[in-house]
Amino acid sequence: MMTMVLPLAAAAGEDVNPLLPHTAEIIFAFVFLILLAIAFAKVVVPKFEKAYADRTQAIEGGMEDAKQAQAEAKAALEKYNAQLANARQEAAKIREDAREQGAQIIAEMREQANAEAERIVTHARTQIDAERAQAVASLRREVGTMATTLASRIVGESLEDEARQRRTVERFLAELEESESARQAVGTDR
Repeated sequence: MMTMVLPLAAAAGEDVNPLLPHTAEIIFAFVFLILLAIAFAKVVVPKFEKAYADRTQAIEGGMEDAKQAQAEAKAALEKYNAQLANARQEAAKIREDAREQGAQIIAEMREQANAEAERIVTHARTQIDAERAQAVASLRREVGTMATTLASRIVGESLEDEARQRRTVERFLAELEESESARQAVGTDR
């Protein structure tokens, strides 16, 4: 049929261009293209728009979730750092209190040790003084008895009288103490 169309168009005196389609085909293609565009705009484009909106929302929601998670993590970190700082302060306070209590205990123990040492020294001095007084009294009796016996032998008369014996012993001991004091005074003057 094509061979027939060409001779008719050639007979009509028109120049036929084999590259150009017929007008009916152009109109049919144009109407089909418009219908395809309308169908594409009504069916395909909304699905793409919905998919794009869903994807955008998912990305934005994920970003919001990430921001929220990051804010929560930052708040938890700040809380942890604050608790750690509080724990460090409390530990430092406990150490300082322990040092103070240790120093106080040491001071109390020193005071107790000093008081005990003072008590022991005082008791020892009292005991020494008592023993010294007892020794001096015993020594005086013995010296008195010996002196009386010796004096009785030298004098030849009995010095058995208690009062006389005591006076003689006291006088003798007083003379000894004076001579001892004189010797010490001469010794310290040098």
